[in-house]
Amino acid sequence: MQIAIQGVGVVGGFGTGVAEMRKALLSGSSNRSIIQLSNCGDPLEIPAFRTDTSRLTEFVPLKALRRIDNFSKLGLLGAYLALEDAGVLAEGKQERLGVVIASGYGASGITFSFLDSFINDGDICASPTYFANSVHNSAAAYISIMLGATGPSSTVSQFHQSVPSALQTARLWLSEGRVDRVLFGAVEELSELIGYAWCRQRGTTDSREISPLLTGTESAVPGEGAAFLLLSRKEESQKGYCFLDQVITGRHLKPGFIASPQDLLVLGADGRREKGADYAVLAENATVACFTSLYGSMPISPAFDLAIAALMLKEGKTFASPFSGICDFPATVAAGGKALESQRVSCLSLSDDDGFGLVTLSKG
Repeated sequence: MQIAIQGVGVVGGFGTGVAEMRKALLSGSSNRSIIQLSNCGDPLEIPAFRTDTSRLTEFVPLKALRRIDNFSKLGLLGAYLALEDAGVLAEGKQERLGVVIASGYGASGITFSFLDSFINDGDICASPTYFANSVHNSAAAYISIMLGATGPSSTVSQFHQSVPSALQTARLWLSEGRVDRVLFGAVEELSELIGYAWCRQRGTTDSREISPLLTGTESAVPGEGAAFLLLSRKEESQKGYCFLDQVITGRHLKPGFIASPQDLLVLGADGRREKGADYAVLAENATVACFTSLYGSMPISPAFDLAIAALMLKEGKTFASPFSGICDFPATVAAGGKALESQRVSCLSLSDDDGFGLVTLSKG
């Protein structure tokens, strides 16, 4: 069963909305800032791709956002942008709409704030607001409540395979007829805790850009953001983007499994040296693109790749990979502004436990 992608909502280091994402793709640049940390009392700064959720007040009154944490705000903004992009936001209550969220770490900032309040003030005085927002499904719940979605809602957390796993859930809901539409989204926040863990693992590299296809170089820069797709069983391709053909997950992907060399292969390589060689082996002699230098390294990066792939299929042309580094393995890096040779684009993501996700979109 083909599933139509009707709308896309994105927010990341490149900006807010499809228009700003497209502008960043054409310019090949994104806004990189910093995250300030404390290392045993000493101030520390690392480069990062941060997000701005200020546009959320266009959809939700400021008073209603007072008790909502940053993770849920990212999810709400992505959700509203996807519905607006699809032209269905004015419908009001979203009958038979399911919500499924993918996240590698969940609401880590508010979760550890709750633990701090528990440790500092005891179980009786621990913050109930922090507790409510720390529940892993809180973002999906906020979205469902504010949109009036009457379908099921769920959150999938499988680290770097969260996105393809959550997509499989969305496909299942649609194929079973549980809902008419699914609002699929991926959300990640760069909390102080995640930044500190990143620093402990990778150090304080000051790389000027991510060079994802230089597989022997460590150039990863952490990021945060949200990417949402409005999925439907109905083939509304006239006003939509493309179709979701297949979602394959597993472990130990063999070279040559990606059978069609004409299809553009979007790699989830994000400058982490330990995974670079694996991408090089699997993408050998393929036509590839990589866009992580626009939004940074995070577990839900594949969702941004899907949004970009959907935009390429809608416009029928490629975007140039936005980095200056060369590709150090035998592959063809797609040039920007060229017509897509095939009507299919595949997105490949790899996880640290030899897992993989391969998602294919088509024009239909």
